[in-house]
Amino acid sequence: MMKQSIFAGATALALVAGAVAQDAAKAAEAHGAHGAAGAGLKKELIAGLTEKDFLKLGDKPKTVKLNVVAVWTAENYGMNFNGYAKGAASYVIPEGWTVEVTYINPSPIPHSLIVVEKGDLKKLQVQQPAFKGAAVPDHLKGLAYGKATFTFVADEAGEYALACGFPSHALNGHWIGLEVSATAKEPSFAPVK
Repeated sequence: MMKQSIFAGATALALVAGAVAQDAAKAAEAHGAHGAAGAGLKKELIAGLTEKDFLKLGDKPKTVKLNVVAVWTAENYGMNFNGYAKGAASYVIPEGWTVEVTYINPSPIPHSLIVVEKGDLKKLQVQQPAFKGAAVPDHLKGLAYGKATFTFVADEAGEYALACGFPSHALNGHWIGLEVSATAKEPSFAPVK
């Protein structure tokens, strides 16, 4: 009887593991479709945009403009911002600066953008941004083939992230870092070393 229980338990575990692996493969395939060689992307949404456009000083003092593009490359099956995933790049913003964000998703797969505290990256979904106004509209629903803008004041120093608010995407690495620094004099964007 005990052997049958152990066998049944092992069989159930194998079935669950198989289902999880199958779901992961389906997700990778779906995201790979929009990340591989730009298949399905509306290139006109990002036409003329270069890496130099990811961060620019604003028209007003202590203002920075960020362009954050989902699916910039095939990295992480397309679940990346500006070509980086899993915190491999980070913006540094001086504390007290105003941040004007233009978010672009040229993909048919819904993605979104929300500023979250680093600890929130482990949640299935995040309801509210870390700063007032620091998210695209309907961040849980996502946006396919589109642009959205938002503005916020980075008024509290700390470690944050720019994350996809579509449920489970941040858990799967669709985020980059955002440090609000009490000591930085200028904003920057660079790979994390």
